[in-house]
Amino acid sequence: MPIEIRELVIKATVITVSDACAHGERKDTSGEVLTELLLELGAEIVATQILSDDLEPLAAALRDAADRKDVNLIVTTGGTGLSPRDNTPEATLKVIEREAPGLAEAMRMETLKQTPMAMLSRGVCGICNGTLIINLPGSPKAVRESLAIIAPVLKHAIALIAGAPGGGLH
Repeated sequence: MPIEIRELVIKATVITVSDACAHGERKDTSGEVLTELLLELGAEIVATQILSDDLEPLAAALRDAADRKDVNLIVTTGGTGLSPRDNTPEATLKVIEREAPGLAEAMRMETLKQTPMAMLSRGVCGICNGTLIINLPGSPKAVRESLAIIAPVLKHAIALIAGAPGGGLH
């Protein structure tokens, strides 16, 4: 008999981290793809933001989103690479109370099978104020591939964080 998760609505905030997008120099295709994929998963999109790669404003935006009672998932796209302006992991580490390393490890491990560039991603995942925060890379292709890997466990993870017995399994 398949395991079922109680009806849980994913209430997400999508944050695109990109200097070029924030300055209107490039269209935010990664954020659009991420929003579309989350909607396909049945998520409600509570907010979307486009921010530059500045550490403190990004950390503040993550904290503000996690403090909202109507948000249980924050997904970022961009800012996870090796360039000096890639600050998303550091901003996330500043605000999370606990890491959820298995999610980031699974995304890197599986996407590495598609491209060696996956090993350059420094994205982290963790929990802040009862909200799951997930860092995804910045390309639409990487967003699709990475989200597909963790999508099967998102509702269960959010239910566990919310304190549902057994993570809402019955």
